[in-house]
Amino acid sequence: MTETAERTFARSVAAGRTRRPKWALVALCLAFFVVQLDVTVVNVALQTIRHGLGGGLGGQQWVVASYTLVLAAGMLTAGALGDRFGARRMCVIGLVIFAVGSALCAFAPSMPLLIAARAVQGVGASALLPCSLALIVLQFNDPRERAHALGAWGGISSIGLAVGPVVGGALIAVASWRAIFLVNVPVCAVAIAMISLFVTESPKRRDRRMDYAGLVLGIVALASVTGGLIEAGQLGWGRPVPLALIAGGLVVGALFLLVEYRQPDPMLPLRIFASRPFSAATAAGGIFNFNLYGGLLCVSLFLQGPLGRSPFAAGMLILPLTIAVGIGAITSGRLTALLGPRTPMLIGYGLGATGAALLVFAGPRGPLPLIVAGSTILGFCSISMPAMTSVVMASAHESLTGLASGVLNTARQGSGALGTAVLGTLLTVAVGGGAVMRLRTPMLVIVAAYLVAIGSTLLCTKSRKLS
Repeated sequence: MTETAERTFARSVAAGRTRRPKWALVALCLAFFVVQLDVTVVNVALQTIRHGLGGGLGGQQWVVASYTLVLAAGMLTAGALGDRFGARRMCVIGLVIFAVGSALCAFAPSMPLLIAARAVQGVGASALLPCSLALIVLQFNDPRERAHALGAWGGISSIGLAVGPVVGGALIAVASWRAIFLVNVPVCAVAIAMISLFVTESPKRRDRRMDYAGLVLGIVALASVTGGLIEAGQLGWGRPVPLALIAGGLVVGALFLLVEYRQPDPMLPLRIFASRPFSAATAAGGIFNFNLYGGLLCVSLFLQGPLGRSPFAAGMLILPLTIAVGIGAITSGRLTALLGPRTPMLIGYGLGATGAALLVFAGPRGPLPLIVAGSTILGFCSISMPAMTSVVMASAHESLTGLASGVLNTARQGSGALGTAVLGTLLTVAVGGGAVMRLRTPMLVIVAAYLVAIGSTLLCTKSRKLS
């Protein structure tokens, strides 16, 4: 943008800030809450869905991965659309699509149709998630107020992420697995009404053009790699199908980067990664979701598999993790405002690694107290989430907040899909001609990933207060 255009944009941003930022924050948090809830609400329902619709472990993984895959692949485009046509408009459109997808999930008669309906949910979620974050940034000008708002946003959304297994278990106990999707429809209606009333539309950039080639290549690359990883767990790592999917996905991924490098107005401007704090925080965000999504899936399946717990009992056993995630994310906003982002990021990653390390020592049958303790400590990894978000958003110009939000959330959700595929596959090991579930290998991977995140944070952030 030219200097004159930047000044014009800054004036339109200032004029568009809402006079009711608290209600706007509540509305946007509610929208993000329902999106995050559906990432994990199905975890405790997977066994029940399998009994009702058929399918194996691969089908269960696809019920989770189809949602997160489409969510990840569509967010960069949604961020650009939000910058061009208005973030609030995209939020409302996304909520409508999400509600329709939820209804389709509730009435799905087969596993393939359920997986397809979950993908429709992912389309809606991809439209509203990056735009909700961009709108929050635009509502709060003061860095401290913005840090508190991001803490609340991260806290509420993290509660949605972690409370999913609890809500899912309770709804299955009193109704059926279909209720976990139907409940989304009225929540979406409330969120649409509140956003329309309290959230001021963001300034529009009509010069943004759509990068359809990047969108298609990104979706194909993510779907191929994730699908290959899931199929490798079912067929074996040396079989032609998973190897072809993974290799093809990597080739398409390389082609995606080449296309984005040559595009005049790319979906993913590679120059945005020239900022070291932005790149480090985005990578850390990917590690965060890889570990949390994959870890939640493994713990949930382990509780219902080898330990034989019901969906409701499994949800209640994950409740301490739920509480830890909410407390950690809300605390992070205050810590970030006081100390800067480095300290809460290091604390969150350290606690995540500690919790996963405890779960490494869980045997084929538990013990149950160790699993609950380890997963609870693992939940405090959420202390890092709002802090890493503040680093990303502070590194981007206000005219690119939608894009920056889209990049961060694409990295997070794409890594979440990969975490579900990789860690879910590593959960099952061959023993004596059969297959059993063991937490040791996936938790070792989580520990190693958190150590990488700690090193990246030390190299690329500074210990200082926000100003």
